[in-house]
Amino acid sequence: MSTAVKMTNGHTNGELRQRATAAKSTANITEAGRLTDKKLDQHTSYEFGGPVGVTIMIAIFPPLMYYFWICLWFYDGALVHPNGLSDIVPFFGRMWRHIVEDAYPDAWSTTFYVGLMVFQLFLAFVMPGYQQEGLPVPSLNYKTLTYNCNALACWYATLITSAVLHWFGIFRLSGIVDHFGGIMTVSILWGFGLSLVTYWVAVLNGTAIRMSGNFMYDFWMGAPLNPRIGNVDLKMFQEVRIPWVLLFYICVSGACKQYDDYGYVSANVAFMVLATGLYINACAKGEECIPQTWDMFHEKDGFMLIFWNFAGVPFTYCYPTLYMVRRHPDTYAFPLWGKILLYTTLMVSHYIFDTAMAQKSHFKMQMQGIHHERSAFPQWPGRHVHNPTYIQTAHGNRLLTSGWWAYARKPNYSADWVQSFTWGACAGFGSLIPFFYPVFFFVVLVHRCGRDFERCAAKYGKDWEEYCRRVPYKFIPGVY
Repeated sequence: MSTAVKMTNGHTNGELRQRATAAKSTANITEAGRLTDKKLDQHTSYEFGGPVGVTIMIAIFPPLMYYFWICLWFYDGALVHPNGLSDIVPFFGRMWRHIVEDAYPDAWSTTFYVGLMVFQLFLAFVMPGYQQEGLPVPSLNYKTLTYNCNALACWYATLITSAVLHWFGIFRLSGIVDHFGGIMTVSILWGFGLSLVTYWVAVLNGTAIRMSGNFMYDFWMGAPLNPRIGNVDLKMFQEVRIPWVLLFYICVSGACKQYDDYGYVSANVAFMVLATGLYINACAKGEECIPQTWDMFHEKDGFMLIFWNFAGVPFTYCYPTLYMVRRHPDTYAFPLWGKILLYTTLMVSHYIFDTAMAQKSHFKMQMQGIHHERSAFPQWPGRHVHNPTYIQTAHGNRLLTSGWWAYARKPNYSADWVQSFTWGACAGFGSLIPFFYPVFFFVVLVHRCGRDFERCAAKYGKDWEEYCRRVPYKFIPGVY
């Protein structure tokens, strides 16, 4: 492809041409940049509170997931607690009985979860896809990995398959929420098991990278950077195919159950189907943008990513649906203006999120000379920045300062959080638990933003200071 893409670095106009395929792995990293990357690819300090912090999080995630589910499913969304000191032991006894009796990983739950995982992996192997090159990886001597982006074909195949199974009564989708507790238990066991397997395989075959020497911390952060089975990149597979597909079907199951119970689907429950459907579709249709992200380029594949994708995301972000399914629709119904506001806010924030992600990823691909236009639906206007401005760093990379990225350093985070807030708000304000996602997500985004900015400051030095001067706001233009 020989199309010239005009760019400017804010001082002089220039021209970037698509490079031939053979030249792509060398990148434009300077010698100084390579030395910096080498330092950044070594363990130098602990994050997430170090070994103690990650051990606490590993231990607390499953009990919290069970607790919130029990509150939603059996106690009308109330945050139940012991009724005095004498009730502490009986309270935990009641909680345990709910887990044993209502979250046991029976044959139905196990078959559904494992079957979905196997089906998604099978589709990842066999469905046609777009071959996308990732960013040059410093630990691989700046080699670029190729990703088979077939998530959209897999997504459509999954939709068709599930619709046929449900229509003919072979597999009723409403059964998913009825077996929620058992499926969640299977997912928790799967998350721990797969995390251990991924860790030890990397350690034993010598592909572990950036290790601290502390088992709990390395188990949390991960050992391998780019684990693969054949042409399937496992990290991208688990981020795109698993959590959002499963979350979508939990919400669809809630809608089916509500229809079975009341003969209609409320606007609030339908909102969650739309919201989760938009999200998985955005991930699938824009999968070629994912290899350009932090998760693919830098984050290792450990418990933090594996457990949260296979268990955390689908079984906690669905709390609004669980809350609404257990209550009569009239108890959380919105007036017409409330529905219009809710749906409008979702669509606007989703548009900003989708186009911001596309702008930055396409810019990075243009810098590598590997950008190709795709026609996956929907392609929103504004997904490309024409004649963008950027800062040319001494490291060799370029920092985008156009489009949404002219107004904030993380516009995608801000829009994504607004989406998450609408998910919680759609269930009304009768319980705090449906707002778990926006509250948790806010903490994650702030922490991740700090990690990202700290790394960028170390990587780009004075060029990062100049970038922060040009784009002074982190999340909200004119505010913060």
